[in-house]
Amino acid sequence: MTSQATGTVDRAVSLRLLELRRTFEGGVEALAGISLDVARGQFVAILGPSGCGKSTLLRLVAGLDQPNAGTVEFNAAFDRRTIAFVFQDAHLLPWRNVLRNVELPLELLGIPASQRPEQARDALEQVGLSDALRRYPAQLSGGMKMRVSLARALVTRPKLLLLDEPFAALDEINRQKLDLQLRDLWLAHRMTVLFVTHSTAEATFLADRAVVLSRRPARVVADLPIDLPQRRDALLRASPQFAAASKAIYQALEQGGA
Repeated sequence: MTSQATGTVDRAVSLRLLELRRTFEGGVEALAGISLDVARGQFVAILGPSGCGKSTLLRLVAGLDQPNAGTVEFNAAFDRRTIAFVFQDAHLLPWRNVLRNVELPLELLGIPASQRPEQARDALEQVGLSDALRRYPAQLSGGMKMRVSLARALVTRPKLLLLDEPFAALDEINRQKLDLQLRDLWLAHRMTVLFVTHSTAEATFLADRAVVLSRRPARVVADLPIDLPQRRDALLRASPQFAAASKAIYQALEQGGA
């Protein structure tokens, strides 16, 4: 099965969240029965008020935390090692150069040392950092660090990519550049993506679907298709269609108590 995009969704994963509930110590209820179906190769933006449980939801999907009730189900024979997670902070190891940082997931998976550099170089080329292999994190701008983090996530060719506000700390110009690059990378690889953001414009530009959560304890208040062209560029942000889609997400956020 191939999409209009250049990539294929054959190797992506579908997932189903069934009545997920998570309550922390002290009785703080983060999620109050989240149910969601995500198709293979879909790019889904998750929005909601600050502190509503968006990051908790990603951690449950990744298996980094466990729900008090409910289940996370994947399609048959899915291996959690094919999940990649990109955080708001790039979390690069300061004593390793860019190439060695990107090699790290391969190292943890037991990939032979002789194969790691070529795979890491390929991932860095995809994010436009072929000329920065020997630099160290202290020598990189914020935008470059996030591109290294993206390359590190892509190097294992994940079936599911989870991103928790990865560009939130960047200035608007760099943020829009990385949005465009991420969209293009998704079109090339067509992995399944869950992307947490507070920005309605970012969600509209990146995703094909926006899921809006309520204030804590989080419930789904809207599940909106984003009907825009597969190929997107900076000019799209000025179009009436883009404005309408962004407005619909904003209104759902208001409904959810943002």
